[in-house]
Amino acid sequence: MSQSSRARPARRFTQHLALGLCVAAPIAASQARAAEPIRIAVIAENSAIGGIAITNGAQLAADQLNAAGGVGGRKIEIITYDDHNSATDAVRAFQRAATQDHAVAVIGSYMSEVALALEPWAARLHMPFITPGASSNEITRRIHADYAHFKYSFHGYFTSSEIAQASCDFAHDILVPQFGVHTSVVMSEDAAWTTPLDATYLECLPKAGIKVLDHIRFSPDTTDFTPIFNRIESLHPDIITTGISHVGVQPTVQWASQQVPIAMTGISSQATTTTFWRDTNGAAQGVILQEDAAPDVATTAKTIPFAEAYLKRFGVSPGYAGYTAADDVNIIALAVQAAGSTDADKLVSAMEKTDYVGTIGRIGFYGKDDPFTHGLIYGAGFATGLMVQWQDGKQVAVWPKAVANGTLKFPAFIKLPQMHAAN
Repeated sequence: MSQSSRARPARRFTQHLALGLCVAAPIAASQARAAEPIRIAVIAENSAIGGIAITNGAQLAADQLNAAGGVGGRKIEIITYDDHNSATDAVRAFQRAATQDHAVAVIGSYMSEVALALEPWAARLHMPFITPGASSNEITRRIHADYAHFKYSFHGYFTSSEIAQASCDFAHDILVPQFGVHTSVVMSEDAAWTTPLDATYLECLPKAGIKVLDHIRFSPDTTDFTPIFNRIESLHPDIITTGISHVGVQPTVQWASQQVPIAMTGISSQATTTTFWRDTNGAAQGVILQEDAAPDVATTAKTIPFAEAYLKRFGVSPGYAGYTAADDVNIIALAVQAAGSTDADKLVSAMEKTDYVGTIGRIGFYGKDDPFTHGLIYGAGFATGLMVQWQDGKQVAVWPKAVANGTLKFPAFIKLPQMHAAN
């Protein structure tokens, strides 16, 4: 056999091997992609009660999903970033998540100022973004005003207008008829999220039968609330309607220690977790606040089991954004499953079709023709939140009636027009 004839079989083997590699390479690449985790970035303020709840809630939800097999066999991987309450740090984290860490979506912040800073980057980088705790109406207004540009953002928590309306609905149903409440002073921290909150308070409280005697906006840096409480007491309102998030412990402690005889009700984000009872040394007794879910309240079949798992793992109950962050992880996972892809535009389309029963209720998003585009649908048949009161170290749901597990009780220093109904 000639040298050339002996070489031919070797060449044919090499060609067949090369062909085999060409066929195998796409299969191997496809299998590798299928095995890759689905990375979800979480940007939060881990030094804050509301922020760490986002990080913890998202991680717990991912672990639960992974224990059940993940999404089509793919694990959910949570990549966490601490923005240190800084919009600049949050933007840097968002950019890294999108361009370096290969996240398919971002869950971010309970601060409206931060969420509003991230929204344009979601548009520029075509990165699905959902906030589990920020409430400014501006978030959804932007999406509605320029849908093609801002469609990548979703509002995974109630808008400021919706949480204010929940407080007014509670007042109309409980405080006015049962306790004879007819006047209030609105007291809110000066922040982006409270501008629409207060505007709704001023509109809906009178409709609920409550006259607003004064409207006070204070700096989030305030440490001494004595002058504010003195001003409020001089007007003799029946209740104080609050809008507080970045502060909460200080006014609550001073309200109790000074025995301000006026019930506090409204929004108090720090009061949504059990650390608040400890942080105020029980001064939270009697405080009423709006929540999206509470540990012992069966809003859905998922609420109590999630709260129990969270408490067992982290030693406290979920802050309000812990529930929504967990729901958001599930919403993104379902969108990946429905889209059969992690392509941003396909994920957005799938998320727009969300119909998911989570820890806070049935979740869906308003469409692009609604003024609150990509905001949570609020109302009958969907998530509405609830009003809870701190009683002896526990959050007791007092509204709406369908999920209430207790009735209002107030400390002895509180005076309401019809206190005989309080006990």
